[in-house]
Amino acid sequence: MSFNNITFILHQPQLSENIGACARSIKNFNFKKLIVVKPKPIFPNDKILATSVGAKNIINKSKVFNHLESAVKNIDYVIATSARFRNKNIQHISLEDLKKIDFKKKVAFLFGSEASGLSNDEISYANYTLQIPTNPDFKSLNLSHSLIIIAQYVSSILKLKTTKYKKSNKVKSASKQEIHSMISLCVKNLEQINFFKPREKKPIMLENLRNIFYKMDLSDKETRILSSVFASLGKKRWLTKWRVSL
Repeated sequence: MSFNNITFILHQPQLSENIGACARSIKNFNFKKLIVVKPKPIFPNDKILATSVGAKNIINKSKVFNHLESAVKNIDYVIATSARFRNKNIQHISLEDLKKIDFKKKVAFLFGSEASGLSNDEISYANYTLQIPTNPDFKSLNLSHSLIIIAQYVSSILKLKTTKYKKSNKVKSASKQEIHSMISLCVKNLEQINFFKPREKKPIMLENLRNIFYKMDLSDKETRILSSVFASLGKKRWLTKWRVSL
């Protein structure tokens, strides 16, 4: 298990102070990787660097993306944090359940914006959703506070080496990029048969597809098989159309 396998993703953060405080929290517990997606303030800026205090290296080495899909494509497991469980298609876990996560894989914790959190569409890129236990009458936590709670908990798991979740060494989980490529191939074939009807429902249909595939915990072999099936279906339709045109 390695601290280098853990990434913290801030999706559309609103305040420079919170971004800097998150970087400081990441370094507090010996983590190194920060990804920022569509930040509202200019990134980086002087206020971010000032509030990061001794964690300027975390800011300087962080990665910035314009789209969440690109940010998670090289991650094996994405765990989305939310004050409430809104997406019923995603498996919900607790802090205690983190002991079962295979931290030998690339794992990312996804945090939403201070104003609105994560939407169902954004959560659909995750394998799990995680809720930090708080006062049920006042669940809202500051962004950096949420991050530091999770960072401390995961750090203690890694240090104690209490991970219980194990897979056979012969089974390799598919990466986010492999699953993304498979989904793209599936969507391409569905587009060709005009599956997404009515068109205005396409976004929610895509969200449901991602939910299905991401929560299946597919192996790389299973992903290759499904990709081959989708590719074959597309090729078969092309041949049929070609023969009909002759």
